[in-house]
Amino acid sequence: MVVSGGAAVLPSRPIGDRTVSAIGLGGAPIALAAPIPDERSAVRMVHAALDAGVTLLDTADVYSPELGQGYSEMVFGRAVRTWGPGRDDVLIATKGGKYWRPDGEVQVDGRPEYLAQACEASLRVLGTDVIGLYQFHEPDPAVPFEESIGALADLRAAGKIRQIGISNTSASLIRRALAVTPLASVQNRLGPGHPYGHAEIALCEQEGLAFLAYSPLKGLATGDRFAEVARRHGTSPQQVALAWELSLSPAVIPIPGATRPPTILDSVQAAALTLSPSDLATLEGIQ
Repeated sequence: MVVSGGAAVLPSRPIGDRTVSAIGLGGAPIALAAPIPDERSAVRMVHAALDAGVTLLDTADVYSPELGQGYSEMVFGRAVRTWGPGRDDVLIATKGGKYWRPDGEVQVDGRPEYLAQACEASLRVLGTDVIGLYQFHEPDPAVPFEESIGALADLRAAGKIRQIGISNTSASLIRRALAVTPLASVQNRLGPGHPYGHAEIALCEQEGLAFLAYSPLKGLATGDRFAEVARRHGTSPQQVALAWELSLSPAVIPIPGATRPPTILDSVQAAALTLSPSDLATLEGIQ
């Protein structure tokens, strides 16, 4: 990690035509954690991440049920606007295609008309004229997948979004999406406690797509192999998990969440952690 102009510079990886920090920040915890941090504390945490060199912020309009659709987007947008001269280098990625029903359950909605409305709402909440990366949150079994992806292509043609991503998807659906329009990214779960998709990561690498790994720290356990490797390096198991994920492919960009500055500051250090062949052998077959 080096410092330039007052902010740290992390190793970087590409997302489409953008280059971002190899470790991003996920926006779910600031809206879904227990307890939920107050807005000022959440903004302070995001500023700490930006100061540490994070240039990718990932969120979704469906965060959170308690504070209303778009709360996490609002916090991220406000944090970036109030940060400093490097804010134009920050990519805010968001997702659309889900909403909270009155009964407290999440509803998937991939209809083109809904995605257009959701995008407009995200633009307003983020306080921007164009969204840098807009992702279809989850395939809707009631709507042909190509119709949903086509809606995002229309939003890009209209200048509402710059790049398109998809989330919670399979290799076959990635190929179907690519048949409709170019993509920049795929966001799937990847972490110590979740079998990762070899096929999806390999396809992203082949097609030049970023693989955004959400919940990358979920599943860590006291005394597991990540803790064993962490002891060798005098670091945290969380850093080892993130470094391991980065080692899987140059396409992978983990997006750990955080509610406090120390948490994200620990995570970003993983970008500079090099795991040895012995370390990787210890972690081999972890899933």
